[in-house]
Amino acid sequence: MNGAPGSTVNGAPRGDEVCLALGGVSKRFGSLSVLEDVSFSIRHGERCGIIGPNGAGKSTLFNIIAGDLPLTRGSVHLLGSDVTRLSAHARARRGLARTFQTTTLFPRLSVIENLVLALQAHSAERFAMLVPRSRYRERDAEARALLERVGLASRANATVDALGYGEKRQIEILLALAQRPQLLLLDEPTAGLAPSDASLVTEMLKREHAGLTMVLIEHDMGVVFDVVERLIVLHYGRVVADGPVDAIRGDANVQEIYLGGKL
Repeated sequence: MNGAPGSTVNGAPRGDEVCLALGGVSKRFGSLSVLEDVSFSIRHGERCGIIGPNGAGKSTLFNIIAGDLPLTRGSVHLLGSDVTRLSAHARARRGLARTFQTTTLFPRLSVIENLVLALQAHSAERFAMLVPRSRYRERDAEARALLERVGLASRANATVDALGYGEKRQIEILLALAQRPQLLLLDEPTAGLAPSDASLVTEMLKREHAGLTMVLIEHDMGVVFDVVERLIVLHYGRVVADGPVDAIRGDANVQEIYLGGKL
């Protein structure tokens, strides 16, 4: 069950349709092989989940795609360009944004200040030093519009450390969206959330579309099935299944990997 759904040429999207492409990606730590010959491509606007048991290599793969970890062998292409040797910072400039399993917000700043900083980081204003935030009215309005979009406008002036954990996860996703990415990597966006908070984050992700390519690592299969349209399954560092969600759910090999339980 290999190849992207909706493919057009020999089971793979045309080059102009590809947002992310991995070719033979392998990663070793000394004698330990964590990833072995991982290859797949993801189309523009596609929502894809990467799943697998603990130790399958999911986080390592994410770190390689984001540029936070060098690969041992293989290639990573983003928006048609080879970014294999580029830093995480350079990949972000080319349209990649990511979230982490733990929040990376500035806890003593307000929600609006966190968002304005994220917006400034991807504009020429990032070179302006020691300028009051009140000078950036356009960025302030943009940040408030983002908050309005997810129903958190009333929390704009609250400090981050006063937020609930679910709210922090939503704000972190907003920070990533503030970068106006073409590819968004989401690492366990509902990890540690109560069901009610996880539902809010899930609904938020479902609303984000308009051409945004999304790749998600998530252990909560309910969230995965609700948000993505395609699944890539890793097992012992290899891709063992790749296809539409419904097909993967019914795959006997995938069910066996998950200890014989139905997905």
